[in-house]
Amino acid sequence: QVQVVESGGGLVQPGGSLRLSCAASGSIFNIYFTAWYRQAPGKQRELVASMTSGGSIQYEDSLKGRFTISRDNAKKTVYLQMNSLKPEDTAVYLCDFRIATTASYIPQDYWGQGTQVTVSS
Repeated sequence: QVQVVESGGGLVQPGGSLRLSCAASGSIFNIYFTAWYRQAPGKQRELVASMTSGGSIQYEDSLKGRFTISRDNAKKTVYLQMNSLKPEDTAVYLCDFRIATTASYIPQDYWGQGTQVTVSS
């Protein structure tokens, strides 16, 4: 059993910053991949940033330079630092861990519940 819990969303003014956290817990054997997605009302879910277990990072092109993904392996936590936020960044942000559990050893995706980020004056 794996639990994924996000935190850190909220209301921020344009130009402000937020740091999202996402922690995985439970019967984890290995974490292969982590990613942040977002979904705005009426839009498709889009990949914001991802990080492999080896540390390779990818960003959605338009977000490079403003968003930074990082992780704390000991805490099984991934972070998304968001700077210079714009109203168009308003969305529900979801994290995804690709995890093999001690029960199955087969990697599968575990999602958080989502955290709302609203950028507005």
